[in-house]
Amino acid sequence: MQDMLLEMRSITKTFPGVKALDEVSLKVRAGEIHAICGENGAGKSTLMKVLSGVYPAGSYEGEIHYDGSVAAFRNISDSEKRGIIIIHQELALVPLLSIAENLFLGNENANKGVIDWRETNHRTESLLRKVGLSDAPTTLVDKLGVGKQQLVEIAKALAKDVRLLILDEPTSALSESDSQTLLDLMLELKAQGITQIIISHKLNEIRKIADTVTVIRDGQSVSSFDTTDGITEDRIVRDMVGRSMENRYPVRTPKIGERIMRVTNWSVHHPEHANRRVIHDIDFDVRAGEVVGIAGLMGAGRTELAMSIFGKSWGQGISGQIEMNGKPVDVSTVSRAIANGLAYVTEDRKSLGLILDDTIQRNITLANLREVSNGVVLNEHAETRVAEKYRTDLAIRTPGVFQKVGNLSGGNQQKVVLSKWLFTAPEVLILDEPTRGIDVGAKYEIYGLINDLAAAGKGVVMISSEMPELLGMCDRIYVMNEGAFVGEMPAKEASQERIMSLIVNH
Repeated sequence: MQDMLLEMRSITKTFPGVKALDEVSLKVRAGEIHAICGENGAGKSTLMKVLSGVYPAGSYEGEIHYDGSVAAFRNISDSEKRGIIIIHQELALVPLLSIAENLFLGNENANKGVIDWRETNHRTESLLRKVGLSDAPTTLVDKLGVGKQQLVEIAKALAKDVRLLILDEPTSALSESDSQTLLDLMLELKAQGITQIIISHKLNEIRKIADTVTVIRDGQSVSSFDTTDGITEDRIVRDMVGRSMENRYPVRTPKIGERIMRVTNWSVHHPEHANRRVIHDIDFDVRAGEVVGIAGLMGAGRTELAMSIFGKSWGQGISGQIEMNGKPVDVSTVSRAIANGLAYVTEDRKSLGLILDDTIQRNITLANLREVSNGVVLNEHAETRVAEKYRTDLAIRTPGVFQKVGNLSGGNQQKVVLSKWLFTAPEVLILDEPTRGIDVGAKYEIYGLINDLAAAGKGVVMISSEMPELLGMCDRIYVMNEGAFVGEMPAKEASQERIMSLIVNH
């Protein structure tokens, strides 16, 4: 029986008007990988912030027992001194500093205030080797992909003599290959005796690496079990959402009508390299009531295609034609694209989709201020009515529409983004990774909204890296590789194998 490294007993954390944690308990054995699952807003990240000192002792009720004694962390520095390191979903690296500078920021190799760069770079090389990176210590972080940045974060933790490593949604923004690299590293760290807690919505990944799973729902610990006991994904999902979800995708009977949008001979060049064509002569269409999927690997050009169509907001030297309801339209700016019935939900909701420091109300009306204005004067009462309508219609979980969007869970933030674009009354809605970083319960709600749009006669274009999602939601699927469409098929004739075969054989 492994020794218990961590025990959190009856942790209760309250914010004004909200009890985020209600007597949650957690036990983590030394040397294991312990997964924490739950819907967005269930309290997973809050619990880890209590553990790591982000929420200091005295701001919560309950006890933390760590390595055989009661712990009362006043801040992050206190927990790090005991070897507890947390890597948040939003990476805490400084883009314009080097890898070495990031690894030892606040923990410098210095003598009398003078940094020993030779020692710093030597230690950095050693740490990078441990996480499988061969990049030079002097490489700027902003030159690295997201996958490598995640590994740099882990190297930074290793530089602080980590004993308990907490990873919050570490693979949510990674490609499949980068995700596998990270999971393999976690298993290597486990073999070295480092205990790890992972928060993740990706149940297939959890089953690969976790020894124990704890499920939290609505701020309470629901269940905890060993993965060796033959626990199924369906059991985990049932505990997470409080109901059985045999069908992950809501049933829809398609009623497909006339063609709404047609794109022909669409080509796009790179915004910085005018001679490099990224999108090659693409043709596709979308019909009323139809959900059209675009499948492809990371880097295939799916996001670049979507952004170039939506107001030519990516690329240069763009050529081709877009028709709406049989007539050519001007989509040369975002405002013209919106006026002609297009809307685009970005894959990066935090940076490009929302103003996190502003209210739900302001975010929802932002793309269609004309509808809530009297001339040039904003009608705040009308704005509030609109926001309240979407809060109800999309079941956005919040005390009120004056709440800052940055305080919402990922699933609820995504509903705010959807509300913003639904308020523009689009004919065609382009959804770029609409369920990235949100849990299965919130995903199901988003799927229901997509079906509602199709039922209302709208056209939906859905870009997703999760092939089961495309197969479960779409009526027709285009396959994209290296900036070109390499296949098209009805979803009922599609399979993951057929999609991958089209990708690798072109």
